Amino acid sequence: MSASAHNATRPGDPPPEGAPPGGRRAVGVWSIGVAVYFVAVIFRTSLGVAGLDAADRFHVGASALSTFSILQLLVYAGMQIPVGLLVDRLGTKKVLSIGAVLFTAGQLGFAFSPSYGTALASRALLGCGDAMTFISVLRLGTRWFPARRGPLVAQLAGLVGMAGNLVSTLVLSRLLHGVGWTAAFAGSALAGAVVLVLTLLFLKDHPEGQEPEPSAHRGAAYVRRQIAASWREPGTRLGLWVHFTTQFPAMVFLLLWGLPFLVEAQGLSRATAGELLTLVVLSNMVIGLVYGQIVARHHAARLPLALGTVSATALLWAVTLAYPGDHAPMWLLLVLCAVLGACGPASMIGFDFARPANPPERQGTASGITNMGGFIASMTTLFAIGVLLDATGDDYTVAFSAVFVLQALGVSQILRLRGRAARRERERLVASRVETVHVPAA
Repeated sequence: MSASAHNATRPGDPPPEGAPPGGRRAVGVWSIGVAVYFVAVIFRTSLGVAGLDAADRFHVGASALSTFSILQLLVYAGMQIPVGLLVDRLGTKKVLSIGAVLFTAGQLGFAFSPSYGTALASRALLGCGDAMTFISVLRLGTRWFPARRGPLVAQLAGLVGMAGNLVSTLVLSRLLHGVGWTAAFAGSALAGAVVLVLTLLFLKDHPEGQEPEPSAHRGAAYVRRQIAASWREPGTRLGLWVHFTTQFPAMVFLLLWGLPFLVEAQGLSRATAGELLTLVVLSNMVIGLVYGQIVARHHAARLPLALGTVSATALLWAVTLAYPGDHAPMWLLLVLCAVLGACGPASMIGFDFARPANPPERQGTASGITNMGGFIASMTTLFAIGVLLDATGDDYTVAFSAVFVLQALGVSQILRLRGRAARRERERLVASRVETVHVPAA
């Protein structure tokens, strides 16, 4: 069966001949890759619990503080297509190993940075290494697990990533205030060294006997063809916009602006604000399992889940920001944080549009394009909120209204592309079934 036929297999169809085996060995290998991603997320989100400390340490305001996360996400987003191409060419083990070296060096550099400039450079290095992890984990999943397991495997990877966020919220925040800035960030960097060793010793790109065919393509022409072929697929573009529209509200909240919003705008203590950030993460983990099971069993549920999450998020933000009085009530903040937990799982649905639209040799590139969406939106919103806070004297209602602008843009693009992507996916499915029926006997 051809590669395209393999990718067009829907949940419930019998696994095609030569499909990845799954099983305990697959879980073991995949777990090593996910461990690298887990540590990368700890490092990525560490600034979210240290934002106020960073402002004091480097004597910067809201705009300069947001630049830390903006630069990190700019590097991350800019690296997605190059990383996708590298994964398609070099395999997951090499790319994950390089990523672990870079994000560990970035975390160490941030620990010892004596100035704002060196701290910025360290976050950029961290973002570069972080960019190499998630696409590699997605590729590892497609190599080791059958296609019908794809949605659940992807959601589980996202769940483990949110567990890394939980470690930042619960553990790193306590270390930061217990042992200080340098010891907390330098100590956490040891986790990067551990996963690097595990990757070098035990990770395998693919099961034995299922080596991909070596590519004879090299150079700029190959790169252009890979990118152009992935982009031409409506499913890839729809995946990008789903990821763009769903991920960023929670990412912005957890990565930087959630703690200041809860403390400065809502009058909560740091401890209470930290508990609400933890609620976002826990909600994400629970909803991720639910979404993964739903999408694996009901392919048509992808778009309703994504759009429903966007609608619920917009509604809760609108009610919170417009609530009369100085502060929103605790019950409303609890509901807001619980709903924000659905943003991460909903963003994973973007990959479920891109994955069946592309053959195995383009999975890394297509995933890279899709993964750019949410991080571009997050980067834009982080910058907008920082600028608006400085311009309005810390008016969080005005600043957080930027969320609605990007959601409206994303929804308009999703609605524009959904019909085209659905028709193309049906065509690929029909073609794969016809091909399967007419495979000649050996």
